[in-house]
Amino acid sequence: MSDSTAQHEIPAEWRAARRILAVRLDNLGDVLVTSPAIRAVRHAIPEASITLLASPAGAQAARLNPDIDDVIVYQAPWMDPWQRLPQDLERERRVAEELRGRGFDAAVIFTALRQSPMASAYLCYTAGIPLRLGAAGGGLGSLLTHTYRHQPPEDMRHEVLRCLDLVGAVGMANPEPDLVLAPPAEARASLEQRLVSVGLPALTAHGSWLTAPLVVLHPGCSMAARTYPAELFARAADLLVERLGATVAITGSEEERPLAERVRSAMRRPAHALAGALSFAELCALIDAADLVLTNNTGPMHIAAARKTPVAVPFALTNQPSQWHPWRVPHRLLYHEVPCRICYSKECPTDHACLLRVDPEQVAAAAEELLAGATDDRRRATDEAFPERPLLYAPGLDAAVGSRRS
Repeated sequence: MSDSTAQHEIPAEWRAARRILAVRLDNLGDVLVTSPAIRAVRHAIPEASITLLASPAGAQAARLNPDIDDVIVYQAPWMDPWQRLPQDLERERRVAEELRGRGFDAAVIFTALRQSPMASAYLCYTAGIPLRLGAAGGGLGSLLTHTYRHQPPEDMRHEVLRCLDLVGAVGMANPEPDLVLAPPAEARASLEQRLVSVGLPALTAHGSWLTAPLVVLHPGCSMAARTYPAELFARAADLLVERLGATVAITGSEEERPLAERVRSAMRRPAHALAGALSFAELCALIDAADLVLTNNTGPMHIAAARKTPVAVPFALTNQPSQWHPWRVPHRLLYHEVPCRICYSKECPTDHACLLRVDPEQVAAAAEELLAGATDDRRRATDEAFPERPLLYAPGLDAAVGSRRS
């Protein structure tokens, strides 16, 4: 999977490591795309204990990852895009002391393409962790003991592959790099009780309901620039109800409850608003049981990929699709091509055309195509089975429609 893994053997000092710290401090989806690389560490050094240093959001996914033995929750100030985190030197002292007290032998610092590992590397350096692996960059000096430099031709590789390249720099490989997320059986049991209590039927075996497809609609996103408008989501969902008799469950966090209600209120057809009603594990169980997920470029998109549930995504061109598309699962990306593409904006400074010009009819059509192609063996889907096709303009339509099905 990675050229770097073929070129290196595991150094003796890494083979001897028994307490390994993985660092991934951004969001839920970022932890999920890192999970194949964490599995590579687990396979390479099975005797080691792996702890993940993660944000509160990322820790949710980490706790459902059987390759991770422990989680330390840390809200890092350099991972605060809205600059809402108050200055708190005591918070920083506590995390440094905890890392130092754990006696870690090695740290693997995972970052996205545009992020620097410097702050995390400095934290691990001051915690006395002797082996420190991260992406090479300017100004790092001796903060890292092992590095991997991503060459420009590979800059637009998927983030899963970039993480695998990093651990491959010290010889760790994962030949079947699916995302790792394992909601417990009790989450499905409690989910069924919740669904019945709000008038939804009990779930059947994985993948379908007895009478109609189940569509999970997750309209929220932490970045406004990546958020498809509620009214457009509502129209797309209405079309799926009208054409397929779909059951629509609208999900979100407690803070996203008003947004979920906006979508439900804008729909002409009935839907079930579950925002704030599910635990994270229950949300994962719901996505696992669903026939389709409809969402933005956000965490539940990656949950769907981890559980092999087809996903349709109005995908803002704030980020590169080739880096962040749903990994190894049937999916469709929908966007309107714009000259300001790959702007990395949190809020759109112009007219949000990359999303606003995606018609709900196109979203519904993409969802229908995915539902028509859904099969019971979808868990065996891989990126090789669903090769990337160029994103092409459909005649007479404004938005580009991407496909990963051959």
